[in-house]
Amino acid sequence: MIILICIALEILTKSASILESVKFSFSIWQNNIFPSLFPFFVLSELLIHYGFVELVGELLKPIMNKIFKADGVCSFIFIMSLITGFPSNAKYTRKLYLDGKIDKNMASKILIFTHFSNPLFILGTLSLIFLNNKEVGLLILICHYLGNIINGLLFRNYFPTSESKEKVSIKKAIYDMHKKRMESQKSFGTVVSEALLNGINTLFLILGVVTMFLVVTTIIDNNLNINNFYQSLLNGFVEMTQGLKYISICDIPLKIKSVFSAMIISFGGLSVHMQIISILSDTDIKYMPFLAGRIIHAFTSSLLVYIFFDLWINLI
Repeated sequence: MIILICIALEILTKSASILESVKFSFSIWQNNIFPSLFPFFVLSELLIHYGFVELVGELLKPIMNKIFKADGVCSFIFIMSLITGFPSNAKYTRKLYLDGKIDKNMASKILIFTHFSNPLFILGTLSLIFLNNKEVGLLILICHYLGNIINGLLFRNYFPTSESKEKVSIKKAIYDMHKKRMESQKSFGTVVSEALLNGINTLFLILGVVTMFLVVTTIIDNNLNINNFYQSLLNGFVEMTQGLKYISICDIPLKIKSVFSAMIISFGGLSVHMQIISILSDTDIKYMPFLAGRIIHAFTSSLLVYIFFDLWINLI
């Protein structure tokens, strides 16, 4: 209660900086989050409803089984998360879990290595606007992806699925997709309406969480007297975009900026973690494995950037 009262007083006494952070959160949501996630949220709902999960689950089953020891249907989460970025992995995992496609252990496992940042955010906002270097942005993207793959390999024996001995059958994949489509009792209009509504509700949830954590970082900045570098790391730990913005304007070498940018993106910030928790709140999917995966991911991706930065710059 005392903390809430202090926050309320801070908002009242320093309203100008708070309003700026709220405007910044709307800007992020309007320019980055909404346009990059909304089309895929709607598309994914339609794909799930009409059997695309069954199709890719059968076709990519050997890859998921052998590399990650995961169920074939998890390939849908992996692919869509790779394209759209977090927190879509939580949304797709929740959907497949509630539909009975995966159990809670597999759901907890797949979240560990499907925490992908939106590629347009890294190649656009981070590399061009913040770091002003598209080559470095591509390196961060590659190392960020590799870090997730490493996570998947490290956790492959965490609730492993039994390896399927059956060969991939295109005929079975198409049949399963067709069967799923025929089982639907909803009209196309109803499916589209539900997809739109679910997508918008999720995006408003994300907006609320991002705004809340940006306000928190502003309050921290107003009351802590620390240098810009440590302030940037603290902001990145709380809200990813704010941290990346401040890291980019620090007076440090580009290599160090790139290393810590990769670390912040791979961890996600408490804001992204809260989005994941909120999306999964009506399930019993475990959060702690996801947190462990983010800590490892932050370390491995930033280490990869540090190791390959000089070689990459010289090659490009």
